[in-house]
Amino acid sequence: MRILIRYFFRGVRLVLSPILLASEKLSTPTAVERSPEARANVDDACTQLALYQFQSCPFCIKVRKEIARLGLKIELRDARNDLAHRQALETGGGRIKVPCLRIASEDGHDEWLYESDAINAWLHHRFGDAQHQAA
Repeated sequence: MRILIRYFFRGVRLVLSPILLASEKLSTPTAVERSPEARANVDDACTQLALYQFQSCPFCIKVRKEIARLGLKIELRDARNDLAHRQALETGGGRIKVPCLRIASEDGHDEWLYESDAINAWLHHRFGDAQHQAA
């Protein structure tokens, strides 16, 4: 019975994945405008960030849309198909759960932030409206 349930959900995922990905492409917002200096500062800050995600996960799509809206260049790491990224997520973050934002600090300490709402709030606080309007 468990095998039947597993294959049912795999089938649902196969059907819904293309729909979710198409929806993401069609509804991704345009990026905020920044001055060249502010853009360079934001791009530099984004080199310390990496998003561990699954391509068709709805919560990952939600975070990627916020990344696009804020105009951020954050490295996306596929934790489903790339075993090295999956292992790094489990070792560093403590569990294989996506989305997860790795925030590297200059002292070498990494912070692992889970949950799409928490990630979006952190991104908005760090790179949101007050940040780009001041530039």
